[in-house]
Amino acid sequence: MQLYPATQSEKVGFNLLDKRSMDPIGYKQINKNTGKEVTRDNIVRGFEYEKGKYVVMTDAEIRAANPEQTQTVDILAFVDAPDISFLSLDTPYYLAPDRKGEKVYALLRDALKDTGKVGIASVVLHNKQHLAALIPVGPALALNTLRWGDEVRDFSEFKFPDEDTKKAGVTPKELDMAKRLIDDMSDSWDPAKYHDTFRDDILAMVEKKVKQGKVAEVMKVDEGGEEKASADILDLSELLKRSLKKGGTTTKRGAASSSSATDDDSDGEETARPARKTATRRKRA
Repeated sequence: MQLYPATQSEKVGFNLLDKRSMDPIGYKQINKNTGKEVTRDNIVRGFEYEKGKYVVMTDAEIRAANPEQTQTVDILAFVDAPDISFLSLDTPYYLAPDRKGEKVYALLRDALKDTGKVGIASVVLHNKQHLAALIPVGPALALNTLRWGDEVRDFSEFKFPDEDTKKAGVTPKELDMAKRLIDDMSDSWDPAKYHDTFRDDILAMVEKKVKQGKVAEVMKVDEGGEEKASADILDLSELLKRSLKKGGTTTKRGAASSSSATDDDSDGEETARPARKTATRRKRA
């Protein structure tokens, strides 16, 4: 089978330029001890077996270390798809059948679909062995590399609220309110609804400067006003209060409509009307 990356980068890329001549500034391989540039033909791969001591290995030697695994996707087992944690997923690829391999390809794809299973496989990519999940996706088989078990940090390294709702201080009423909010904001997954707005803004600015003939000018930008956050951090409790009416349910997508909260005179508890999500903001690092 042939392996192809299933993702493509749409990130905004910038080249480093010499502002005096607008010439690109290239990337240099620098010797960390001498500070001098090293030519490509003098660069080799080394495995550090002791601090500061290396064994030099060529690409051919690395491939020869396990030639069978570099050429194949070896299926080790089949497991239920929900058993694989999102934390283990790494990089997706598409698997395409070799010539005369279409029937076997279709057989495996359809069998995985019908059983709800995914294949667990071993594969070597870029001179590194990976664990991978073989997943049917529409007409294709996808191979998603997985992180090894010791690469996913254990929960015990962090302080999380207790999984027991009561010990975490969550009341049944609050939990019910959160479930209703989730229900009101539930939607079908459509990745086309979401896109990189930062990239759009940068491309619009580039287009504007090109049209104005100011491609080589560094323009002064007013940086005053409110600082934009690198991410919006959802204040769930405030969103719950503002999004759900006491004693009733909101309309679909009601959590996104604008209104303000009022006080309930009967029992002193706050009754909320649907409102836009509120978020605390964090400075961009």
